[in-house]
Amino acid sequence: MAEPLILALDQGTTSTRAIVFDTHGRALADAARPLAQSYPADGWVEHDPLEIHQASVAVLREAVEKVGRPADIAAIGVTNQRETVVVWDRATGAPIHPAIVWQDRRTAPMCERLRLAGREARVTEITGLLLDPYFSGTKIAWLLDNVDGARARAQAGQLLAGTIDTWVIWKLTGGRVHATDATNASRTLLFDIRRQVWSDEMLQMLDIPAGLLPEVRDCAGDFGETEAALLGRAVPIRGVAGDQQAALMGQGCVRPGEMKATYGTGCFLLVNTGEAAPVSRSRLLTTVAARLGGRTTYALEGAIFVAGAAVQWMNEGLGVDGGPTAVERLAADARPGHGVVLVPAFTGLGAPWWDADARGAIFGLTRDSGLPEIAQATLDACALQTRDLIEAMRADAPEAFAGDPELRIDGGMARSATFSQRLADLTGVCVRRGDFQEMTALGAALFAGLGCGLYATVEEAAAARPDAERLTPALQLHAREAAYARWLDGVARVRS
Repeated sequence: MAEPLILALDQGTTSTRAIVFDTHGRALADAARPLAQSYPADGWVEHDPLEIHQASVAVLREAVEKVGRPADIAAIGVTNQRETVVVWDRATGAPIHPAIVWQDRRTAPMCERLRLAGREARVTEITGLLLDPYFSGTKIAWLLDNVDGARARAQAGQLLAGTIDTWVIWKLTGGRVHATDATNASRTLLFDIRRQVWSDEMLQMLDIPAGLLPEVRDCAGDFGETEAALLGRAVPIRGVAGDQQAALMGQGCVRPGEMKATYGTGCFLLVNTGEAAPVSRSRLLTTVAARLGGRTTYALEGAIFVAGAAVQWMNEGLGVDGGPTAVERLAADARPGHGVVLVPAFTGLGAPWWDADARGAIFGLTRDSGLPEIAQATLDACALQTRDLIEAMRADAPEAFAGDPELRIDGGMARSATFSQRLADLTGVCVRRGDFQEMTALGAALFAGLGCGLYATVEEAAAARPDAERLTPALQLHAREAAYARWLDGVARVRS
C-alpha cells in the first residue's frame, strides 16, 4: 500500500499556500497564491474573504494534482494568520464586510476607553492578552456597530463570526462545520484560557452575542470533511492551529522550555510552558500552545515589530542594493569593536517594552563609522531584541528554562548562517536552523496526522521534522554582556 500523505493549508497574511507532506515531514509538492491587502483608511487593513476561499481551493487542488496521488491524502491540516476576523451571513455565506486583518488599528479608541476604565488587568487575567486592536474581539464589536443592521442580525442568530481558520473550514465543508481550535480561540480576547470556554464576562464587556462564535475544539480532532467536489472525494480535516502555534509544533517544541522564533518582517518567539499558564510580569502574552485530547499546554509569546524589516530598510532606505545578501556582505566588512548600535523602533517597540512612541535611532557613530558598521548593527539588533524576549521569558517562567535552552528558528533570516551564528553569540543560547523553512505548514500537517491516527503521540509527530544544524555561542561572555549593555542603553534613550 502507498504511504499516506497529509495536505496542509497555510493561509497567511500575504499568501495562501498548500503543501503535501509524507509522514516523515518531507514536503512533496506545493502551490501558492498571493493575497491582496487593501488599506481603506489610515491604520485600516482588510482582506477579501471570498478571495481567501477561492485561493484556498485553488492551491489545495494544485498541490494534490502535482503530487499525483489524490487517493492517498489521509487528512488536511489548516493553519492561518491569527486574529484576522470575518463575519458572514449564516444562510447565504456572504461576508457582511471585508475581513479585518490582525494589523488593523481601527479599534484603538475602543481599547483605550477600556484601559482608562481600568479593565486591562481583568482582561489579561481571563485571556492572557492585552487590550490592543491586534486581537479579534474588538474587531467583531466594530463590525456589529458599524455595518448597517449587523447587530440586530447577530442578535437574531443570522450571522456567524470566526477567525480565518473558521471561515475556511466553514467554506470547505459546505457550511456544515462552524468551529475553531483552542489556539485561535485564545487570540480573540473572548476566550478564558484557563477554563477553556468562551468568557461570558468578555462577551459582555465587548457586547458580542455568544451565538456568533464557533465551537472550540482540540488542535488534532474532527473538523468535518471537505465537499466531495473539491478534491474528487470528501477529505477529513483533522488538524487546526494558528500560525505561530503551528510553527511551534513544526519545530517540535512540545516540552516545557522548548522555544522557537520565526523571523519575517517582525519576529514571534514562543516558549512552551507546559500545563502552567504563567502571568507575565513583562507584558508578554500568555497563550494556548496546543490542546490535545482535552489537555491544554501553554506558551509565553513575545513579538518584535521590526526584524527582517530592518534589513529591508537598509536596502530601500539607505540604498544598499542586492537584498539581504548585500547587507550581510556589507556587515562582514564592519570594523571590529566599532560600538555602533541601531534600535529599529520604526513603529515603536514591541515586547517586552510595548512603547508605541519610541522611534528608531543609531548610537555610537564616530568619524570612521560607515555603512558596514550600520549593517552589522542592523543584524545585531534582531538578535538583541530576541535576547530581550528570552530574558523576559526567563523571568516569567524560570522553571521552563531549568535545562539547557535551545532556540529553533525559521523564516527568512534563518536562511542566513551568519545571522544564525550571531544570534547564538548575542543571546548565549544554542540555535537550531534547518534548510526547510515552512514550519507553519508542517505543524498543521503534524496536527492533522495526530488527528487521523498517523502518529500515536505528540512526541512521535514532533519527531517527524527535518534535521537541523546546531549552532553554539562562540562569543566570549564579557563581549556578549558589553554588547547587550550598549543595546539596553540605546533602548533607554529612544524610550526617553
